[in-house]
Amino acid sequence: MAMLTLARTGSPMRSTQTEDAVQVTSVPRQSWVGWLPLVCLPIIACSLGKMLPPWGFMWTLAFSIYISLKWWTWWRVRSQIPHPAWRSLAYLLAWPGMDAESFLGASQSVQRPTWRSWLRAFFNTTLGAAFLWGVARAVPDDLPLLRGWIGMLGLILVLHFGSFEIVSLGWRRIGVDARPIMSAPLSSTSLTEFWGGRWNLGFRQLAHELIFLPAQKSLGVGLAGFLVFVASGLIHDLVISVPARAGYGLPSGYFVLQGIGVAVERSSFGRQLGLRRGLRGWIFMAMFTAGPAFWLFHPAFVRTVMLPFMQAIRAL
Repeated sequence: MAMLTLARTGSPMRSTQTEDAVQVTSVPRQSWVGWLPLVCLPIIACSLGKMLPPWGFMWTLAFSIYISLKWWTWWRVRSQIPHPAWRSLAYLLAWPGMDAESFLGASQSVQRPTWRSWLRAFFNTTLGAAFLWGVARAVPDDLPLLRGWIGMLGLILVLHFGSFEIVSLGWRRIGVDARPIMSAPLSSTSLTEFWGGRWNLGFRQLAHELIFLPAQKSLGVGLAGFLVFVASGLIHDLVISVPARAGYGLPSGYFVLQGIGVAVERSSFGRQLGLRRGLRGWIFMAMFTAGPAFWLFHPAFVRTVMLPFMQAIRAL
């Protein structure tokens, strides 16, 4: 369940090593080809909704949106960056990130990951699996919401902090600039840093280029950033509330609240309170992100979608 982030932030891991590159054959850049999957695939997914269990409908919707956006990021830069042909296939099929420009680029080198990074990624994967297939099962049947939340925590650890990180390490080990999806989000000392530079960075450049930059020209930085949160809320409502057939508007409300929090943080009042640094900034970030999290993954979603999915994968 990928979240759109507020702005593009870089954490380059490059040196001076070069790599032979092959120019991919240029194809006419019809813009409609890049947008076509985003128009068609979600509609097809929605048409299948009544034939699928709610959890199957959720994953079908999520993958249709993911594949569409993935294609768009590749299509727009495919003929602009000299790169070996295999990198295009690898980007589309074997990397969950959305920064096509960095992944395809063959001129820069990448700092190889340390053994500590590998250890942390495998530990997170193991811990997440233990939560999903162990701890959740031990929770009494009369506490279904707790079961579901533990399962979701396990799933996030297995995917975003575990297996996705392992894939990133593998690509960087052979010199491909596949930057991690997560960047120690709990170390954030502001709400802006959390959403803009640390949480689910797979969409950071996508949100920046697809929504933020075009909107900034007419709306300004503040409103353009707020629009990113609104768009993210609508996408999450589609993927979460529509399969659950309940809780409509709660995920959108969650992300609107995040936008309000960022605005408060950046205001003169927020600066006076020191909400963008240190312990105060961390507390403010934690209060806004974790406090209303039940709006995002609301009870209807947990009961109707998450728990049946956990049963389907034998976690319950």
